[in-house]
Amino acid sequence: MGENPDEIISSIKKIAEISSSTNNYKIKFNQRCSREIYIKDVKDLKEHIRNGTIYEINYCQEFYAINTEINPIEVFKKLNDKNGGSFSCYFKLDKLHAMCTSPERFICKQGEKIISQPIKGTKKVGLSDDENKRLKRQLLEDEKERAENVMIVDLVRNDLAKSAITGTVKVDELFGIYTYKTVHQMISTISAVKQKDINDVDVIRNAFPMGSMTGAPKFTAMQLIDKYEKVSRNLYSGSIGYFDPNGDFDFNVVIRTLLYNENKKYLSYSTGSAITLDADEEKEYEECMLKAQSLFEIFK
Repeated sequence: MGENPDEIISSIKKIAEISSSTNNYKIKFNQRCSREIYIKDVKDLKEHIRNGTIYEINYCQEFYAINTEINPIEVFKKLNDKNGGSFSCYFKLDKLHAMCTSPERFICKQGEKIISQPIKGTKKVGLSDDENKRLKRQLLEDEKERAENVMIVDLVRNDLAKSAITGTVKVDELFGIYTYKTVHQMISTISAVKQKDINDVDVIRNAFPMGSMTGAPKFTAMQLIDKYEKVSRNLYSGSIGYFDPNGDFDFNVVIRTLLYNENKKYLSYSTGSAITLDADEEKEYEECMLKAQSLFEIFK
């Protein structure tokens, strides 16, 4: 049986009222990690790299707001309009909300082919076509960004090899430059042919967590992330996706994502960047702030 039309209309009106009431609210975000602490931590992490403990690590910081009430769907629309990520999604579990505008694919399966597309390398979008051409060329030619990208490509190749037919892992595109609403990104594509006796869930498990949000070697990088980052990532840098009726799947990387705990009235937004030996602490900090800028702008 269908729903009562009057009840449907009433529900729509309530949603409209909530949406209109949240259009102009302002929220001030606190910063979990100051510039000074961030720079000190990055310097310490570079010492681990210099000593050979790791080669690269993704170091993240959190921006948060407390005692805050929002309409998550309305906020998701605003954030998505601002960022426009290819792997955006809204996810709700009881009173927990994820407003995700991710541009990054973690892993997908198309037939027997598995594909991963890690992002490493970021430049802001300019104000003109000429400026954007220059910025994209700078990103493509940036040795530090290329080094970060190729390290993660090697890590992803190893992750996919755990589920792939021997000899089928290949790099389809290295250092591709893609433009989104607020940033240019360097993206590489790695693919492989899945072993028939490997379970689809194991394909995901064998590659998780994604190298672009951890580092190399992955396990040691994760230990250092746990030591240096000021708060647990929770869903951030995890993955949201789906399985379709044909047995294919597609999962993103949970970045550019606002997390909201409705019971605790707690908002959280994290950003990060890859740290290598050549990383400039100030520039890495500014990259994190650039990635957070779209969040600040929708709550002005």
